[in-house]
Amino acid sequence: MSNRGGGGHGGASRGRGGGRRSDQRQDQSSGQVAWPGLQQSYGGRGGSVSAGRGRGNVGRGENTGDLTATQVPVASAVSGGRGRGNIGDPTFSVASSSKTVSVASSSKEESKNTEVSETMSNLQITSTETKPEMTSLPPASSKAVTFPVRPGRGTLGKKVMVRANHFLVQVADRDLYHYDVSVNPEVISKTVNRNVMKLLVKNYKDSHLGGKSPAYDGRKSLYTAGPLPFDSKEFVVNLAEKRADGSSGKDRPFKVAVKNVTSTDLYQLQQFLDRKQREAPYDTIQVLDVVLRDKPSNDYVSVGRSFFHTSLGKDARDGRGELGDGIEYWRGYFQSLRLTQMGLSLNIDVSARSFYEPIVVTDFISKFLNIRDLNRPLRDSDRLKVKKVLRTLKVKLLHWNGTKSAKISGISSLPIRELRFTLEDKSEKTVVQYFAEKYNYRVKYQALPAIQTGSDTRPVYLPMELCQIDEGQRYTKRLNEKQVTALLKATCQRPPDRENSIKNLVVKNNYNDDLSKEFGMSVTTQLASIEARVLPPPMLKYHDSGKEKMVNPRLGQWNMIDKKMVNGAKVTSWTCVSFSTRIDRGLPQEFCKQLIGMCVSKGMEFKPQPAIPFISCPPEHIEEALLDIHKRAPGLQLLIVILPDVTGSYGKIKRICETELGIVSQCCQPRQVNKLNKQYMENVALKINVKTGGRNTVLNDAIRRNIPLITDRPTIIMGADVTHPQPGEDSSPSIAAVVASMDWPEINKYRGLVSAQAHREEIIQDLYKLVQDPQRGLVHSGLIREHFIAFRRATGQIPQRIIFYRDGVSEGQFSQVLLHEMTAIRKACNSLQENYVPRVTFVIVQKRHHTRLFPEQHGNRDMTDKSGNIQPGTVVDTKICHPNEFDFYLNSHAGIQGTSRPAHYHVLLDENGFTADQLQMLTNNLCYTYARCTKSVSIVPPAYYAHLAAFRARYYMESEMSDGGSSRSRSTTTGVGQVISQLPAIKDNVKEVMFYC
Repeated sequence: MSNRGGGGHGGASRGRGGGRRSDQRQDQSSGQVAWPGLQQSYGGRGGSVSAGRGRGNVGRGENTGDLTATQVPVASAVSGGRGRGNIGDPTFSVASSSKTVSVASSSKEESKNTEVSETMSNLQITSTETKPEMTSLPPASSKAVTFPVRPGRGTLGKKVMVRANHFLVQVADRDLYHYDVSVNPEVISKTVNRNVMKLLVKNYKDSHLGGKSPAYDGRKSLYTAGPLPFDSKEFVVNLAEKRADGSSGKDRPFKVAVKNVTSTDLYQLQQFLDRKQREAPYDTIQVLDVVLRDKPSNDYVSVGRSFFHTSLGKDARDGRGELGDGIEYWRGYFQSLRLTQMGLSLNIDVSARSFYEPIVVTDFISKFLNIRDLNRPLRDSDRLKVKKVLRTLKVKLLHWNGTKSAKISGISSLPIRELRFTLEDKSEKTVVQYFAEKYNYRVKYQALPAIQTGSDTRPVYLPMELCQIDEGQRYTKRLNEKQVTALLKATCQRPPDRENSIKNLVVKNNYNDDLSKEFGMSVTTQLASIEARVLPPPMLKYHDSGKEKMVNPRLGQWNMIDKKMVNGAKVTSWTCVSFSTRIDRGLPQEFCKQLIGMCVSKGMEFKPQPAIPFISCPPEHIEEALLDIHKRAPGLQLLIVILPDVTGSYGKIKRICETELGIVSQCCQPRQVNKLNKQYMENVALKINVKTGGRNTVLNDAIRRNIPLITDRPTIIMGADVTHPQPGEDSSPSIAAVVASMDWPEINKYRGLVSAQAHREEIIQDLYKLVQDPQRGLVHSGLIREHFIAFRRATGQIPQRIIFYRDGVSEGQFSQVLLHEMTAIRKACNSLQENYVPRVTFVIVQKRHHTRLFPEQHGNRDMTDKSGNIQPGTVVDTKICHPNEFDFYLNSHAGIQGTSRPAHYHVLLDENGFTADQLQMLTNNLCYTYARCTKSVSIVPPAYYAHLAAFRARYYMESEMSDGGSSRSRSTTTGVGQVISQLPAIKDNVKEVMFYC
């Protein structure tokens, strides 16, 4: 293969990388990629792999080759287009039941309205025989993957100044030493390890440690600034046991072995921050992170990268508060060192976490079960709830005056008054008798179970009223709605209040203490001041028959007054079923009449008469009612469902409608039906329109074919997310969802697919797979392949570009997710047609981060929205962003209450060659196309829709589980032997529309 970018023929290349943009369709740079059977020819920033010290391509400029190796499957040279380096006109093999034909996409000028044969809707892209698998294999390690460099900074938008909760960290040049620590006897508790190390430093700092103060991570690693006066040494430390009441007990000896492992300096860190090397020195960052976490780890409760304590509020009362049901919250803060353009920064944010109230177990049960009379036996279901919530908790033993503690292993199945045990003399005694004789204590609540400590073979039973829950134990179960509301109310802070809380935390924590100084670190107390830009909102197109054909949103909001949906759906077959027993008999008719009137007024076509008469049915007969409706109206387009008065049936209704009957449904709360509120009906009308195949609005630039790198060639925009089970659900599968746009160039309709995968598996497993079929043998399948087939049917086009927004990935998983999911995407494309390699831009969407942006002047209406937050469209790609890579923060929505959180977008692969402005504008503009409301949203809609689809599929899974734990769904077994309950299949007619909205 010739190397047009200039360079060698396979060895160490020294040619200069071409810098032209792919969208200009000029001669593209190309080179042999280290993936057998694949070649590349593209001008984007996917990166090229070059051997040795050769120079490769990244973006538009000259770069050192060994800094640009992005070892993921990259776009291949597929000739056939008129412009050099184009993907050309790949052909899918399309099979119908009668014969196999070839349907090829035309050139890029082909109009979307090109006629497609009438039989196209019945065609399905298949492989008539199994093609051999791609011989390319991913790199052996995800560490080999690097990400595209920033293509310059954005320039569009109005410039404004904002502050971010990032604090600059200055680091002097020091030699840092890493020592391995071994504590014997081994203990699980980090707290005990830290106490051992504190005592060791106190006893031996001057005599054996050379006067140095080390930083300790609580496990195996100890760090010092400069070497200790030995390579290896063993110490003996006698640590007094801490009693449950805080007093000291007898001494316990520990042997602590300290051994030198390695040393480093801060040179590599400075080189990275000066952008002279691409590889981040994470080992050095870890040392500095341990230093800054040393003091709070000793003083507060540590949870991940956060710390919590009752002293971290504005005052003694503010540090904690009740959430209900025996649970309370503690205030705290998040802390993380970040590598940024301004240097090393410390990201600090206020936080809160749920904890058990430190109360007697009987008081906890009274709150948790909401019962007052504890003299009655617990029901079996309540006893199991209590057992689940109390297991593993540590309690103080009050009959020992709180000096002893124990860990709960369970609760007895019998009331404590019925529990008997055998003494050493073989006589039997009840637990109640034992406490009366041994401790002169009469057990008060004899109908309650006993607390069990110890093992199942040698249990120890204790009265619940003599056990007090230890303070500072995290509550890891799912909070109920009441608790979530209480937590939000207690922790919601307006921007100026949150900023002041963060400032006060930084001062309180004193990051410039003696240990930090010893390591040459100093942290500023001022928030970072940053120049941001406010991107203009897009023009939105509505139907020409409305009074307002265009709208220019203001501060992320607009309304439907005088507007009609750009593509109103036509509904000819519908009806309504009510499962509420508290609404008037005639109210469903009046509600539906007004709702249909709203739909028609906004541009939909709606047959006024229902396909069958309305049905009212008690909630215990939901399944029978839905089956009856399906039988009487088999072609129903829409079912309006008035939900039962008690929550819990929504998932069952959706599962039956969408996976068994093929009915698109719109559920409505009884309280909303009673109100007959116009605004509510307008919002429901927007949802009904997209659920029945319509569009509410589109970007005007999409209609005018004026979106760079989107409307010039057939492009599919995808969103992907994985949702995981709640804590405590150890066997439930994770659920992956992928949505994909089915209209081009409008980019507004998104088809959704879901799949179950192994518990807490983050990488999407079903993007591409080979399935063994009994008749056909190995068959290509997977979410990507199915979406591409549907796109071809819907548009008559073959995607030449993929924009893939991937939600829910932490930084530590970037390389692994990109590597595996891009491999799956390439295999899926190749299974449709050999050497079909559309160009991919792979963008991570992060919402669960702790960066907050504040207006420079609080209260200035020119700089804020109505809630006092920064304005919608505010984008930051300087100072607090990555030193080298292509990322940005975008606040695309208007705040409602509290402090807005911007979304963080990080580009892991860019074969399409976006500029910063192009990708930021595209992402911001898409946020105005969310179908369910007339507001811009906080994350790009395809990622939002993927989250909704995955959340919907969780309902399918939960509805399938009976009280006894049995499931009606199919199961598969993973390669490691884990059994996964498969989701019930969504009916074809349902998944063709946005059913998850």
